[in-house]
Order: sequence, then C-alpha cells, then structure tokens
Amino acid sequence: MEKLITDIINDKIRTSNGRTRYRSPLVGFASANDPLFARLREVANPDHLLPREMLPEAQTVIAFFLPFDNDVIKLNRKDPYVSREWAVAYVETNQLIKDICLELAQQLGKMGSRAAYEMPTHNFDSERLLSGWSHKHVAYVCGLGSFGHNTMLITAQGCAGRFGSLVTDKYIEPGTSPETLYHPFCEKCDYCVKACPISALSESRFDKATCYQYLLEVDKFFDDLPVSDACGKCANGPCAFKSPG
Repeated sequence: MEKLITDIINDKIRTSNGRTRYRSPLVGFASANDPLFARLREVANPDHLLPREMLPEAQTVIAFFLPFDNDVIKLNRKDPYVSREWAVAYVETNQLIKDICLELAQQLGKMGSRAAYEMPTHNFDSERLLSGWSHKHVAYVCGLGSFGHNTMLITAQGCAGRFGSLVTDKYIEPGTSPETLYHPFCEKCDYCVKACPISALSESRFDKATCYQYLLEVDKFFDDLPVSDACGKCANGPCAFKSPG
C-alpha cells in the first residue's frame, strides 16, 4: 500500500504543470487510535481535531512530505528578501497537495474505502494562529521526523518543503513511531535564529504574531501571485536538505 500511495504522489508530481521541482517524497502512516493524536491538543492546539472527528470510521492517518528541489532552497537562501521561486513553490505546492489528496481519496474510493482531508494551508484561526488540523504535527505522529528550533518538522529529506495528510477508513499497517519530539542537532545550531529577518525567532521563543505579520507583507509584495504568505528563511539552513547530525 505504501508503494501504491508513493507511486500516486510521484505521478501527480510528474504530471503537474508548475515550475517547482521536488526531491523524493516521503510517506508515513499512523493508526487513527494512536494516543499521540490526543496529545496534539496539548502541544499544538486545544481544539485540534482527532482523526475520528475528521472521519468517524477512521482507521489510518497518512502523511506525506514534498521536499523542494535544491535550487529552490539555494535561491531563497541567497535572496536578501524572499525569492520569487520560493513564493511560487509555496503556491504551486499547496495546489499540488490538494490534487494529491483528491487523487488518493478517489483511488481509495475505488477500493471501497473513504477518506477525508483538510486543505494544505489557511485552515487556521487567524486570531489565535492555531490550526484545527496541523499537517506537520500529524506528520510527526506518522513518524516522518522531529521538530527543530525553527518549529519545522525535520525529516530525512530536511524541512524545506510542504506537508499534506489525510484520514481513511482503510487499515494500513502503521509505520515507525516517532523517536524524539525535538531534533538533537538543534542544541548546537542557531542558524534559523540568525536567519529570521524580523527576529521573530529567538533562543527561547517563537513570536507567531510577528512572523505572521511579516508573511502578510510578503504576500502583498508578490501581489501577482495567489496567496503567498511564505518566507522560509528559517528552513534554509543545515536542516533544509536532510536531517543533520
């Protein structure tokens, strides 16, 4: 089943009409009954949905990561502002994630199974800045990585990319459980703190409101694109391409 899902994701990447290129995607699975989903209400959002609130008959949660091509990362790293390539990658990948989730839901439907999913972004409370279904936290439960100081999930393919996820009533064998919540390499690296253009990220805290206001400014700057509230500077360090250490 993992191969089928990975093949579907790769096929949607190959046939997409966007300019953005990607490295090999990652896929992870977790039981809808995994107690870590309930813990997301402690660490992510008190109102975070449980899998069976998404789909009452849920058996499995599927998460996937689409890592950006190296050039997308390098161009954003060099740009004094936010590179256009990064903004375009954000927009195109959000659409690609929608397309992948729709295709996976349709293919599961052909097998007699149901699926449910949330949009890849902008499914959050703009006042509290909390998501009702956090794809990166769900990906953590599915064993795809651990969190960095930049609040990103650092996977085997790094953190420079986008996550998607969906819930299905089809049973799929769960993958490896997450080993650690926080990535140990971050104890000796402060790249993301220094890279933040507005000092929203410090050694001890992350100022979500300041970050979000800056992202809205970026969106206005790229006013010819669909919503492009993305920066990515904190995701362009040693953990951008792979899990460091």
